[in-house]
Amino acid sequence: MQKQLVVIGGGAAGFFCAVNAARMHPNLQVTIIEKSNKLLAKVKVSGGGRCNTTHACFDIPDLVKKYPRGQQFLKKAFHWFNTTHTINWFEERGVELKTEADGRMFPISNDSQTIINCLLKEADKYGVQIQVQTEVVNVVTKEKGFELTTTNNKIIQADYLCIACGGYPKTAMFDWLIRLGHTIETPVPSLFTFNMPSNPITALMGVSVEHAIVKIAGTKLVEQGPLLITHWGMSGPAILKLSAWGARQLADMQYQFSLTINWLPTTNEQSLRADWHDLRTQYSAQKIANKNPFQLPARLWNYLLQSSGINAELRWADLPSKEQNKLITNLTGQVFQVNGKTTFKEEFVTCGGIKLNEIDPNTFQSKIQPNLFFAGEILDIDGVTGGFNFQNAWTSGWIAANAIGK
Repeated sequence: MQKQLVVIGGGAAGFFCAVNAARMHPNLQVTIIEKSNKLLAKVKVSGGGRCNTTHACFDIPDLVKKYPRGQQFLKKAFHWFNTTHTINWFEERGVELKTEADGRMFPISNDSQTIINCLLKEADKYGVQIQVQTEVVNVVTKEKGFELTTTNNKIIQADYLCIACGGYPKTAMFDWLIRLGHTIETPVPSLFTFNMPSNPITALMGVSVEHAIVKIAGTKLVEQGPLLITHWGMSGPAILKLSAWGARQLADMQYQFSLTINWLPTTNEQSLRADWHDLRTQYSAQKIANKNPFQLPARLWNYLLQSSGINAELRWADLPSKEQNKLITNLTGQVFQVNGKTTFKEEFVTCGGIKLNEIDPNTFQSKIQPNLFFAGEILDIDGVTGGFNFQNAWTSGWIAANAIGK
């Protein structure tokens, strides 16, 4: 009689576990149970619909540094399945990935459906059964395996169980897993943008800078990279990375804090003051609005002049010292008040989940309950933006699949 593997969750980690387990262990009947009517929903929307499949980071010590939580755990796991394995796995199935300038990797089709179709084809090839609109509300351990109860009181038996249902925003939603003996790191949001209600800079929505340094006052949190001004505040990779590293601290601060931005990351206030006399001399006869020596977007430059109290018609030579000092400060350390956050598109990520000391990083099996496995964001692992959360999904899904049934 075939043994049953049930995978709870039809996302990246769940699918990767299911299709690999079915391929590696032909004696298993594999079933994916998904509570919604959508499979691989985050894969679909990731990277603006292109699917940021992984990141071209091939050195494990460097790779684990991209995970605010789970570094030591992943250091072991990535020896079994890492970026190189991911690229090869998809290429072997006809999906070639390309690397963009910032290291993000996408299918060459630039279409997330390519990844979805690959996984669906693999599921079909190895006879993986899929049940959608089926939510598991309770799991009971039996002498041999597990008994799952769904919302419509359907009972499902399983010899092996892999839980890959993604992160939960509230601790209470983990109750059914706590009943299995596991403990939870309290979940809080990660990867979010900063709200600045009524701040004049929001009028510049759509303006981006290629490089900025962002710091949060009263903390050691600092990041640099591209920054995007939105109609609600600040976004872009620099902000998203800051939100990931500061997920717990910022939650404790109730998302009320001061953000300092250096728009000129290759310099600081002191060195800019030292260079300012030369700039005034060089551009003395030109209107300050017309001559922006820092290659900042024109709308941002005009905003900085206005917020420094500078008349755009002034020549560089006529810039009063008070306004000049204000401009230098704004260029290298402009302060904004943040009041709240917004989830980054549909790519919601949580910090928190199943405690990692209860999981074996070489198998992703529970140390508490035999034949119970976990994969993906349900664990207390999360990465910064750029394909790292998907890499954790592929890694955990593959390792669990490899271990199940052995």
